[in-house]
Amino acid sequence: MRAALRSFPTLLRVGFADAVAYRAEFLIWILSTNMPLVMLALWSAVAREHPIGGWGQGKFAAYFLAALVVRLLTGCWAVWTMNYELRQGTLSFRLLRPVHPLLHYLAENVAAIPMRGLFALPVAAASLWILGSGELASDPWSYAIFLAAVLGAFAINFVSMTIVGCLGFFVESSLAIFQVWFGVYLLLSGYLIPLDFFPGWLREASAVLPFRFMLSFPVEVLLGRVSGGAALAWLGYQWALVAAMLALLVITWRAGLRRYSAYGG
Repeated sequence: MRAALRSFPTLLRVGFADAVAYRAEFLIWILSTNMPLVMLALWSAVAREHPIGGWGQGKFAAYFLAALVVRLLTGCWAVWTMNYELRQGTLSFRLLRPVHPLLHYLAENVAAIPMRGLFALPVAAASLWILGSGELASDPWSYAIFLAAVLGAFAINFVSMTIVGCLGFFVESSLAIFQVWFGVYLLLSGYLIPLDFFPGWLREASAVLPFRFMLSFPVEVLLGRVSGGAALAWLGYQWALVAAMLALLVITWRAGLRRYSAYGG
């Protein structure tokens, strides 16, 4: 563990260098993460005549711009890297190194966050300038909880991707499984539709599933819709999910390694 902690800053520098070296591809990925802007245009058009369920154009704008910022800060691509390396057999080279492969994947994704921030911060500043501070949380503690919630959202996103990536030990390609997971995420995270518009039973179910804590929960905190003790309680639940998913990741990784054999070429 001490060796891993000592090596992590170096891994971060290497990951950041990769993000800079492949900045064109990274920019394309950033520009492709524009679905909240599409949904903002659609919902704003619907709410132009009158509010829908208490949501006017300003509220929709605040929500989807905040969703864009959270998505930019928490996205990762570990499942694609793992799937490729398993199919090509190049995971064997990572296994020979003294640092755990999952730590390599984590460093690669964390190191790209400053690059994402270059896009997310202007969006946040423009949103504040256009909408004003009335749509944001007024409690200073909400912003500290928001940062912890964004970190938790990234952790759930990364761990869920690596769990699905580990399924590549057992099936030819885990990307099809991830597409199903991602489809459910689009619906139940609030990425396409705010959870307030779900039927009661679905809203209650989505409130405790991991998907809400990958996007909607940080957005709710930033906009002051969850605050105080409730925000802290949900934050604790979010990180309990992270711990449970980490345990599942360890089990899946160890089971996968027992049957791993390099193939491809």
